[in-house]
Amino acid sequence: MNAPCPGEGFIPAQHAPALPGLVRDKGFCQQIARLAVRSLYAELALYPKPGLVSLVDNGSHEDMTAATFMRSMFALRRYFLRITAAGMADAPFHVLKRLGIEAEQRMLRATSGINTHRGAIFCLGMLCAAIGRCRADGAALEPAVIQSTLLRQWGGALGAHSGDAGIGSGTQSHGAEALQRYAASGAREEGARGFPSVFGIGLPALQRALGAKRGMRQARVDALFALMAHISDTNVYHRGGIEGAQAVRRQARAFVARGGTAAPDWEERALACHRAFVVARLSPGGAADLLGAACLLHAVCAGQG
Repeated sequence: MNAPCPGEGFIPAQHAPALPGLVRDKGFCQQIARLAVRSLYAELALYPKPGLVSLVDNGSHEDMTAATFMRSMFALRRYFLRITAAGMADAPFHVLKRLGIEAEQRMLRATSGINTHRGAIFCLGMLCAAIGRCRADGAALEPAVIQSTLLRQWGGALGAHSGDAGIGSGTQSHGAEALQRYAASGAREEGARGFPSVFGIGLPALQRALGAKRGMRQARVDALFALMAHISDTNVYHRGGIEGAQAVRRQARAFVARGGTAAPDWEERALACHRAFVVARLSPGGAADLLGAACLLHAVCAGQG
């Protein structure tokens, strides 16, 4: 949310060849697009969620509401289908990048210029492309396979993309400014490494909680706090500087150390963290985007339709 890690995804705008017209296995692409949008909705609907917009309140934000996010999700439905199809068709990175730029433009039109899902466009979009490529290859839809496919197909281009901040658009996102000011790792570095925070932090935390029979809501809260404790979130740096980033990691790590949602008072502590972040105007939007990606991977690998 609002230019976090992964907030700088596809900002540079350059023309690229059109997407191949033939969509192979359209039903599969539609299914993945549905799961991507559902994953974004799952992140929005989650509560308590420190500092972030939800169906309950606007968190630390005065410029956006749950309705803003709903309009953005509606505008992104076709993007996820098209980028899954592009991955299936073995499209080069510049085609995926163009699709992402177009999706950002649709998002901004739908939200009257408010950045709700720039990071998710990049992160979930690249995962959709990798999932489409796995489908075309006949490969198993498993986390390790999806990650290795992502790196094999587009790892080099993503590595080059990680050094492209500011090209073409003439403007910088708040996340890009924070990246330069505080040397915080952002979306592009995460993408260049195959989204290790999604595959190695968020998804395992979600799976552990589900394995312990704590339910999907608790699993998503655990995944969110695990990500907050781990990542360098450019949106937090933009809003709170180094002290704010340290406060987010410190509180998240304390929540995790107490057992996360396994602790009997977990909801009270999560709500207290939420209120503290609102007072400090902190919003860990990067962790929220990566939670959405973890939800997508879980749904795809669990065979949900």
